[in-house]
Amino acid sequence: MIRIVKYTSQDKKIWNDFISSSKNGTFMLNRDFMDYHADRFHDFSLMFYKKETLIALLPASLHGTEVRSHGGLTYGGLISNKDLRAVDALEIFDDLKIFFKENNISELLYKRVPSLYYTYPSDEDIYALFRNNAILYRRDISTVVDLKERIPFNTRRKRNLKKAEKAGLEFKESTDFETYISLLTDILKEKHNASPVHSAQELHLLKERFPENIKLYASFKEGQMMAGVLMFSTPKVAHAQYIMNSFDGRTIGALDFVFDKLINEVYTDKDYFDFGISTEEEGRFLNEGLIEQKQEFGGRALLYDSYKLEIK
Repeated sequence: MIRIVKYTSQDKKIWNDFISSSKNGTFMLNRDFMDYHADRFHDFSLMFYKKETLIALLPASLHGTEVRSHGGLTYGGLISNKDLRAVDALEIFDDLKIFFKENNISELLYKRVPSLYYTYPSDEDIYALFRNNAILYRRDISTVVDLKERIPFNTRRKRNLKKAEKAGLEFKESTDFETYISLLTDILKEKHNASPVHSAQELHLLKERFPENIKLYASFKEGQMMAGVLMFSTPKVAHAQYIMNSFDGRTIGALDFVFDKLINEVYTDKDYFDFGISTEEEGRFLNEGLIEQKQEFGGRALLYDSYKLEIK
C-alpha cells in the first residue's frame, strides 16, 4: 500500500533533498524554482511513501478537475530514486487513481522528463501508464547535439561564423536580462505574436537561486547585445531555454557565433546540448524552418512526450 501525501511548504527540504538525489529530477523541479510562479498555479504536488520511506514525487498543478504534471514546467512526471522498481510504479498508479477519485479528479495530463535528462534508467512510469491505458496525446520534437560525438556544422552555419569573425563580435556571459528580454519580446511579437514566459525580474531571481544552472550567454558588437541564449544546465544536458537573435544580429551571424561557443567551448563537459522544441499545436505542427536551423548545428531528434490518463 502506497501512502500519498499532498505537498505543503513544510515539506520543502524533504522534497528538495529527494530531487537532488533522484535519478530523473532536475533543478527545475526544486521548490525554489517551481515556487517562483506559485501565484499562477494551484499546486497539487504529491509525495509517495512506501511504509515510512519516500519513494517518489509528482510535481503537479490543479486545473478544475484536471491535474497536470506540472502546468508551469517544461516537464514533470514521476520523480524517483534508484530504489523504485517497476512493481512500485504500478502500485503508485493503482493508488493514485483511487486518490484522484476521492478528490474528484477526472484526468491526469502527464509530461514526463525526456530520457536524456535521466542520470539512471527511469522508464518505470511509462510502463505503468501503458498498463493503465494512458494515451499519448502530445509529442513535441526537440533537437539535440551529442557533444561527445558531434556532427559538424553545415556550410551555411560555417559561412555565418565567418561573418561573425569579420564583424569582430565578442562572446561573454551576461546578467543584462533587461536588454535580453526587451529584444526577445520584440522578436517573439513580430514572429509569433507571443511574449516570453519569464520577465527580466524573474530571471534575476532564478539566477540568484540557481547561479550554476542558469546562465545567459550573448554576443556583442561595440558593447551592444546582438544575440543571446538563456541556458539551463543539468548534470548531463545543457538546454537552450530561450534563443534571441536581434534584427541587427541576423546579418552578421551573431547567433551562430553564440552557439559555436556554447557547443564547442562552454559545455564540452556535458553529454548533450538541447536546442528545445520546434513544434506547436501540441506537436501537430512542425516549424520546419526552425528545426532545420537547429539541425544545421549537428542536432538530431529528441521527443518530449505527454500522456493523458482518464480516471474512471
